Amino acid sequence: MDKKATAPLEGLRVLDFSIMLAGPYCARLLADVGADVIKIEPPEGDDMRLRTPLRDGHSTYFGQLNAGKRSLALDLKNADAIKLVHQLVAETDILVENFRPGVMDRLGLGYEALRVINPRLIYCSISGYGQSGPAAERAAYAMIVHAESGLDQSLARYAGDRERPASGAIFVADVLGGIFGYSAIQTALVQRTRTGEGQRIDVALMDCMLNLLVYELQEAQFPIRAPRPTYGPVRTRDGDILIAPVTPRNFSALCEVTGQAELTSDPRFATIPARGANWTAMMQVIEKWTERHTVRECIDALDRAGVPCAEYRTPGAALSDPHLVQRGAFAKVTDGAGEFVGVNAPWKMSAADTTIGNEVPAIGAQRDEVLTRVLGLSGEAIARLAETGAFGSRGETRL
Repeated sequence: MDKKATAPLEGLRVLDFSIMLAGPYCARLLADVGADVIKIEPPEGDDMRLRTPLRDGHSTYFGQLNAGKRSLALDLKNADAIKLVHQLVAETDILVENFRPGVMDRLGLGYEALRVINPRLIYCSISGYGQSGPAAERAAYAMIVHAESGLDQSLARYAGDRERPASGAIFVADVLGGIFGYSAIQTALVQRTRTGEGQRIDVALMDCMLNLLVYELQEAQFPIRAPRPTYGPVRTRDGDILIAPVTPRNFSALCEVTGQAELTSDPRFATIPARGANWTAMMQVIEKWTERHTVRECIDALDRAGVPCAEYRTPGAALSDPHLVQRGAFAKVTDGAGEFVGVNAPWKMSAADTTIGNEVPAIGAQRDEVLTRVLGLSGEAIARLAETGAFGSRGETRL
């Protein structure tokens, strides 16, 4: 499939001012579907370039979030650099930023200033608590929002054996923020075709987490007396598996494959509400069967019967999973240290190639290309800007 010919956002330009995870992920998804994403980063580069895993000084963590973009390094404290951004905005469709509210305004790059330059601009801001409200200017990373949204307390409650929330390092709020930002941008693009005007998009990581806690927020309003089923490990002869007989059909199949009369005759398991209230006891009965078999034997038998189940794997196991490999979940990406495996966007489209870009930009590597093709600047004009410090103290960038 010819990516350029099948790129849904081919011809749209994005200025990506974002750092860390949420904003860069949002902008990378835009690049995946064909937008020309120009990453505006400081002369020393985005701090994420220094985050592990590193190979020969190149971060694959950064690469996963920024593949397929072009890099333009600017010193945004320099007046000429800000003028350059204003010129680029006039030729831009979408801007993504995830600084604390007020930062872009102080730079002269806030929405109200830029909409005067380009009324069609779609300006997406991703922040911890949103652009308005008493908490708007609070510093917030994903783990802060996890704690305050109720996620961590909910996970501790479901674990059952914890008095305090567990530590964590999977930044769910950031990924959700990137996805919701991306989806809102698509909606704004559709609206722009009707109105001819852009708009401001305000994505708050806290709001993203609240949308994740679908059940928990309703339970907070209307407390449930019966315990909720929690899905946890069941022992086998050589490890743990997870079994989720959620529907009556699942449960019937489970009873048949395990051959346990106790499951079918016990009134505690006779209905969906009863099974939910006695889920732990039901799993203890099921464990009498699983403990006599290996992980592989249990998974094979349960799969044949159509019972939802899973073995507990490490993230690395996914990289060689035959199903994921055949489905095309991964793609090779190249940076200055060689190749690594990147993860594609979580969708397939019949008439579009949406794979992750195959190259990670070096700091400022596309400076001349961007300024020449987008703004028509000559080599002499770019050299003069370098002398003024628009690209850093000496107009140099680290590759």
